[in-house]
Amino acid sequence: MIWVGTSGWQYASWKNRFYPKGVPQRAWLEHYATRFPVVEVNNSFYMLPKETTFDRWRDATPEGFLFVVKASRYITHIRRLR
Repeated sequence: MIWVGTSGWQYASWKNRFYPKGVPQRAWLEHYATRFPVVEVNNSFYMLPKETTFDRWRDATPEGFLFVVKASRYITHIRRLR
């Protein structure tokens, strides 16, 4: 199975192009999830989001929607997987 998505969903340049006029930024993930089945979470590279953030994301997306959480830079760039 191949899942197609993007690396994140909050890009200002997508406003009025991918996100229709009038869709507030707080609803972008919900709109994104109507077009793609998966998204990469980039901010986890710098800091793991709070549990409540994951709860909000889950509530804004349909059942079966996938989040790919990027590994922490501490693991990948500082410790280099040691």
